[in-house]
Amino acid sequence: MKSWKDNLRTIEPYIPGEQPDLPDMVKLNTNENPYPPSPRVIQAIKEFDAGSLRLYPDPSSKVLADAIAKTYNINNNQVFTGVGSDDVLAIAFMTFFNSNKPILFPDITYSFYDVWARLFGIPYIRPALDGSFHINAKDYYRENGGVVISNPNAPTGVCQSIDFLRDIIEHNRDVVVIIDEAYIDFSGKSALFLTKEYDNVLIIQTCSKSRSLAGMRIGYAMGNLELIKAMDDVRFSFNSYPMTRLSVAAGAAAMQDTAYFTETTDKIIKTREWTKKELKRLGFTFADSETNFIFATHQSVNATIIFNKLKEKHIFVRHFNAPRIDNYLRISIGTQEEMKYFISELEKIITDQ
Repeated sequence: MKSWKDNLRTIEPYIPGEQPDLPDMVKLNTNENPYPPSPRVIQAIKEFDAGSLRLYPDPSSKVLADAIAKTYNINNNQVFTGVGSDDVLAIAFMTFFNSNKPILFPDITYSFYDVWARLFGIPYIRPALDGSFHINAKDYYRENGGVVISNPNAPTGVCQSIDFLRDIIEHNRDVVVIIDEAYIDFSGKSALFLTKEYDNVLIIQTCSKSRSLAGMRIGYAMGNLELIKAMDDVRFSFNSYPMTRLSVAAGAAAMQDTAYFTETTDKIIKTREWTKKELKRLGFTFADSETNFIFATHQSVNATIIFNKLKEKHIFVRHFNAPRIDNYLRISIGTQEEMKYFISELEKIITDQ
């Protein structure tokens, strides 16, 4: 008799950043927003009718979709919502990448892409980024089953230009091109307007970063209504109620508070630029980041040593033990006070080596 274990689906999973729970920690390892959600979000949660939780939520998450549509000046039937952008991306992979041709995404990028491809049986090729962590456009001129570009890219922080993205799209008119804009609010270079020019472009964003709602899990896709309808059909084939009533209320409130969004995003960008100067002073090099993190390597001190020494001080950054990037640290941007403390402790570590 064959063992039931012979029928297990086995796959190497995505490994998220460590989630320590220490009262004195400085957590700079998962690109979370260091500032609390909008006061409107907090008020919406306080006023939320907990009794309504006995009822299923609206399958279309219309209140949230309407708020997103109004924010970006599009129609609500051009919006797809999901449980974080990971959920949205996974459904997009299932919906659009069903040929026997390989999809394309960089060798150094969000490490969930290849996990989904393997999970869903999608062939894929990962063209290598150049030495400056930029994409070579010609690598995407070949025949393929779809293209995924994280812009700005994670973990490198590099943001490709709109002209570059347009070139990629022009060479891939017969497949869906997904542009993952999880960090776009820290660069101000969204390609959303390209969805009006190209019917095969899907933009994916999240409330986890610039809108301080990582713990609420709210992501969304924007594109033409045919793309969104196809994703809805797939999503409703296995989960008709993906968004909770509370997450819809919180997400809509976050979208409506443009002033707070702008204020906190500007603070993070200002602190990021300050941190860049300090890291350079300490001997670090990095591609110019347009995100809420910096991906840096030191000229003489190994990243693993720095990572472990910081961890001893309850300062958490991200280290990827992967080819080409194993001597880099991804450093999320915290408050100005947190980054000043981080730099002071980092300087001690560098000096002692």
